[in-house]
Amino acid sequence: MAAAQAPAVPLSAEQAKAVLAEVIKAFGAPENAQRMEEARDNACNDMGKMLQFLLPVATQIQQDVIKAYGFSNDGEGVLKFARLIKSYESQDPEIASMSGKLKAMFLPPMTLPPHGAGTGGVAAS
Repeated sequence: MAAAQAPAVPLSAEQAKAVLAEVIKAFGAPENAQRMEEARDNACNDMGKMLQFLLPVATQIQQDVIKAYGFSNDGEGVLKFARLIKSYESQDPEIASMSGKLKAMFLPPMTLPPHGAGTGGVAAS
């Protein structure tokens, strides 16, 4: 039986870097940038709404790129791609930098709560 799509082939670090660059470029395409902006506007900086509006758009943009590289065209494919990229981050500073850039496109900056700036749960003596 012929499979509907090819199984995900493990990508080398260089291939992963090329796909990651293509994903980042896709977020910069005018139609995708507009979709992301509309989703951000709908989310109004609310974390719950970010998950509701922004994450599905970001996932779709990534799916549109990575499906050509054997990843399934669904959320699971995006998760597998993310895990692959994560596995290369410690080996390749450029991949780590690109991964951070990608995440910054659809994840709000994380700020520590005011009480997190203290001793970090460690008793000071």
